[in-house]
Amino acid sequence: MSSLTARTKIGAGGRIVIPREMRAALEVREGDELLLEVDAQGLHVRSVRQAVRRAQEVVAKYVKPGRSLSEELLAERRRDAERE
Repeated sequence: MSSLTARTKIGAGGRIVIPREMRAALEVREGDELLLEVDAQGLHVRSVRQAVRRAQEVVAKYVKPGRSLSEELLAERRRDAERE
């Protein structure tokens, strides 16, 4: 994603208007949930979709190709259910 910069004001109730181009870049629409993070560099806004993608990228670095963590979890849960 290319870098976008905009200037905005804080409105009533702490509302911030995200410009159309930025909403398009984030692939978000009215009513979508966003994740906000504040650190030493400032405020970061991410769509839930972006956060999930990023988490998948991080986990993928540690999982061998062809391995399915979700299948392993389901199999483990089935074994646990059989023992109950």
